Amino acid sequence: MKWDFPPASTDSLYQVTFQTSRGEFTIDLLPQKAPVTVANFLDLVRRGFYNGLFFHRVIPGFVSQAGDPRGDGWGGTDYVIPCEYNDVPYQRGTVGMALSGKDTGNSQFFVTHTPQPHLNGKYTAFGRVSTGMEVVDHLAMFDQIQSATIRVAPKPAAVAGR
Repeated sequence: MKWDFPPASTDSLYQVTFQTSRGEFTIDLLPQKAPVTVANFLDLVRRGFYNGLFFHRVIPGFVSQAGDPRGDGWGGTDYVIPCEYNDVPYQRGTVGMALSGKDTGNSQFFVTHTPQPHLNGKYTAFGRVSTGMEVVDHLAMFDQIQSATIRVAPKPAAVAGR
């Protein structure tokens, strides 16, 4: 089943803060680069989907991955979203949508610990960690997401002359 909701507005700034058993980190979302992925992620956060889930895949120096209710890397929602490949590079703190093939994204996401240029253009990048990267660096297998909250702010008006 395909996800069928409107894309996220590019007129707002979206942040998601994850409170984990290891501490807190915040992701700045990129609706201008991945509007469907961001809308899906926000919907899952609003519904409390991530609350209580674990980081089921942690590879130090590479990625920390969560969003699987089964906890084995194969779980997710009962729908999929299309890939939104873009030009956002996989640097330290980039957030991407995990896939098992083209157009199979749903709930699993990962955060890169270090630059991973081989991921560029192969996974939908849809956010960047803005605070708490030291928490992400210390995540371990089975650290738990206790809660996730959304902050939405209007996008500042463009400054004349810029």
